Amino acid sequence: MYLTRFRINGARRGARKLLDSPQAMHAGVLAGFPTVEDHTRAGARTLWRLDQSTDRQITLYIVSPGRPDLTHLVEQAGWPAIDTWTTRPYQPFLATLQDGQHWAFRLTANPVRSGRRTDGADTQRYGHLTADQQVRWLTDRAERHGFTITDQADGQPNLLLHQRQTLRFVRNHGQRPVTVITATYDGVLTIQDTQTFRTVLTGGIGHARAYGCGLLTLAPLSRP
Repeated sequence: MYLTRFRINGARRGARKLLDSPQAMHAGVLAGFPTVEDHTRAGARTLWRLDQSTDRQITLYIVSPGRPDLTHLVEQAGWPAIDTWTTRPYQPFLATLQDGQHWAFRLTANPVRSGRRTDGADTQRYGHLTADQQVRWLTDRAERHGFTITDQADGQPNLLLHQRQTLRFVRNHGQRPVTVITATYDGVLTIQDTQTFRTVLTGGIGHARAYGCGLLTLAPLSRP
């Protein structure tokens, strides 16, 4: 597995095309792998996420089974004259994870539920729209994915919800637009089951993983 960090030049026209369409970004990411086995293998798949910092810098994160070549994205949406992306093996970091560790994390997810409009109708997915619903969506699923959300001193989950969006885009010309509800979670977690947790880091959590959802990344806790 590999972890890639790619800086996007938001001023370029090609970048705007990618940023405006999760379908276009998905295709751009997969174009960086010469074979199917490089981006999809048993128990692992390619995940990606866009982050925008307070200084408006946009970063594309990718976790993938194979090492990507993102030269085409540099030409379309990067800075060709400088090093735009870095790729590092992910496995050495995964091997350091242990039960009981605390980590800061970020996750952009597609918080949904399954249900039927009427008795006998097909099951459909419905997006959670309120902040409380979206927080509960993650806290209810955390344990089955090998972690818990760490509580703050006041007993509330150490969790910040932001960039709550409704994305609408066309997947293929002539088809109806796709609607994806997304929310980004920043918080602190505690690893409960390392083996299960590693599968989340390499396989993602939730739906809409092709469209920038599901990639959970970790960072050391900042010290006071």
